[in-house]
Amino acid sequence: MTSRRDELATRLGEVRARIERAATTAGRDVDEVELVVVTKYFPATDVDHLVDLGVRHIGENKDQEAGAKVVDLARRDDVTVHFIGQLQSNKAAHVAAYADVVQSVDRAKIVTALDRGAQRHGRRLDVLLQVALDDEEGRGGARPDDVPALADLVAQAEALRLRGVMAVAPLGGDPRRAFARLREVADGIRAGHPDATWISAGMSADLEDAVAEGATHLRVGTAILGTRPSLG
Repeated sequence: MTSRRDELATRLGEVRARIERAATTAGRDVDEVELVVVTKYFPATDVDHLVDLGVRHIGENKDQEAGAKVVDLARRDDVTVHFIGQLQSNKAAHVAAYADVVQSVDRAKIVTALDRGAQRHGRRLDVLLQVALDDEEGRGGARPDDVPALADLVAQAEALRLRGVMAVAPLGGDPRRAFARLREVADGIRAGHPDATWISAGMSADLEDAVAEGATHLRVGTAILGTRPSLG
């Protein structure tokens, strides 16, 4: 019977091979692309297996689950925790206590709350601005035209460090076209903030398109961990 660790090792190897092929096709160095394994709904033991297998970045999007899970990690210091879910301002201070990167900043109120929370906990957080690439409600993200002002606000915050942008491809749309638009937004932000070099884009189904359009971080869950466990 295949162990969970062996299963994760096989799936992780397959995803890493996809990333390497995509980078080669795009004429990029594969070392330019970081894999963020999305571990939401999966236990801390899976994260520990992944860390043993060389994973150094994990993504979580549920505050209550993530906060408890991070405490249980055997090798917390060996992994960077990315919060990638929609963030409410009243949860920001709690997220600031355990996350190393917050990828889903999309409005001024979140910037203020995160900065206050990070200062309270004596931490400095890396921040990505989530860009809305469609008009669909409920998925989060700032309109592209609003992103530059938000970038300036993050750059002025005492405990936040602007690292770049993040987006999710529109449902039913062309991911390559969406990620090309994100790249344009990223270029605009970088003109005023040269250190904001990260582009977080691409998931299990569309990571190749993201790599082709310059993604530096890929958020992959299902292709590595499988179908999420039943919550019932």
